[in-house]
Amino acid sequence: MARAADAVRPRLARFARATGPRVTRFARATAPRLTRITRPKTWQYTAGAATAGLALAAGVVTAAGPWDSTGQRTAERDRAVALDHTGGADHGHGAEASGTAPGSPRPAPSAGAVLTGLGGTTTPGGVKAAPGTGNLADLLDPLLKDDPALGGHRAAAVVDLTTGKRLYGLDSDAALTPASTTKIATAVAALTAMGPDHRLTTRTALEPDTGELVLVGGGDPTLTAREDDGGTSRTWGSPRASDAERGGEAGSGGGPASLRTLAEKTAAALKKRDVRKVTLSYDTTLYAGPELHPIGVNENLARVTALMADEGRTDDSTSGPAPRVPDPAAAAARTFADLLKQHGITASPPGPSKATGRATTLATVSSPPLSALVERMLTNSDNDLAEALARHTAVATGKRADFAGAGAAVTARLKQLGLPVDGARFHDGSGLDRTDLIAPDLLTALLTEAADPARPQLRAVLTGLPVAHFTGTLAGRYTDGAAGLVRAKTGTLTGVNTLAGTITTPDGHLLGFAFLANGTTDPYTAQATLDRAATALALP
Repeated sequence: MARAADAVRPRLARFARATGPRVTRFARATAPRLTRITRPKTWQYTAGAATAGLALAAGVVTAAGPWDSTGQRTAERDRAVALDHTGGADHGHGAEASGTAPGSPRPAPSAGAVLTGLGGTTTPGGVKAAPGTGNLADLLDPLLKDDPALGGHRAAAVVDLTTGKRLYGLDSDAALTPASTTKIATAVAALTAMGPDHRLTTRTALEPDTGELVLVGGGDPTLTAREDDGGTSRTWGSPRASDAERGGEAGSGGGPASLRTLAEKTAAALKKRDVRKVTLSYDTTLYAGPELHPIGVNENLARVTALMADEGRTDDSTSGPAPRVPDPAAAAARTFADLLKQHGITASPPGPSKATGRATTLATVSSPPLSALVERMLTNSDNDLAEALARHTAVATGKRADFAGAGAAVTARLKQLGLPVDGARFHDGSGLDRTDLIAPDLLTALLTEAADPARPQLRAVLTGLPVAHFTGTLAGRYTDGAAGLVRAKTGTLTGVNTLAGTITTPDGHLLGFAFLANGTTDPYTAQATLDRAATALALP
């Protein structure tokens, strides 16, 4: 804690000099709270909030994650300058570090919503508990209740995230098809089942008698076979430990685990045993049941298997819809055989098998921590990651790792948290299954749980939410004044439009919301209506 304080103090000094008396008053007002929250397990978030000036949740949720690498903070500063905002923080970079020319406007602060965090109801500078329902019904009913663009079935809820109190409800206990907002539930279940530091490991194992080499899938869809990982190392939200820190288990760099690294390490281990030729097999038995999602072959996700590279994509994309290989596990194994050959190891054409308990592990590579996987899943609405995390939740809780078992595992975890799961149905982890059902009350309860200062392990649920007009599936939306103020998970299927996330109001209230519309006929009009409703909360 002392080292963190020493590291943060110079940045705070620069921040105070740059912003003048107004920020100085803010610092004096919030100093007692910063002192109180500098306790074990939360000091990391305090330091992050002090350096970045960016907080989302209780006591200390900082906006790390993918926002840095995709330019969210830079975009916010530029937008604030364009809107004639004055003064502000440079997030610790300064004109020299950022390459700003002398005489240029000082970097403007991020929008107010990203400068405040949850706090007590009377904490100066903290997010205040929202007052009564006020005119929320007058504000939202014309959009959510009366607008025909939202189809025949709509439900909504708005809550105060400091207290969990519902401020607005429209059939808020009605379970509707949630589409990709399902991923919020998947994220909470996975993080509570495995913890934010859990990693997904792919390994190679050598059978002692037959000499068979088995590539064992660890259920990591982010495993990559690309030489430069497709640039994805620049988009991961949480920094990865170095190879040395992790016992050499990682792929190189700061991105996903590398199949190339696994081949290199496996070849080295084989050569130490004076082995130059192997019978290659691959093991996908971590998962059970059918691989094909109920929607069938679809460019939105690959077959759900414990072994794949680059999500089975046949192009250079790293997110969004793309053509997929028909058998991701076999394709990954063939690629692995080619990579072994580059290191002097000849492998037979691979086939399916299962590593025995007597096999010796030769090499391993591991994914970024679960917190980073959750952030990526939510920001990009990554269906492959969502299905994988649901499966891993089943594995971690003793359920069968198929679609049904994963849904049962997610439901059980949420029920253990005391969340309102009555009427909820989880038939997959991604929300692509149209038979999934979630009520707005459950979605807002999940967001409230993630904002609870007693549950820092759920921080990634909030930091992973796309930021309006800046990141992920919201990057092309909110071109108006609500840009940067809304953070929400989107959901879209034919006839289904949903949105759930957080908003910090101009007067410092942090709200959670969930808007669900089923039976829509024009997805773009329905999406625009939901965006207007969220904007109405952010800029009443």
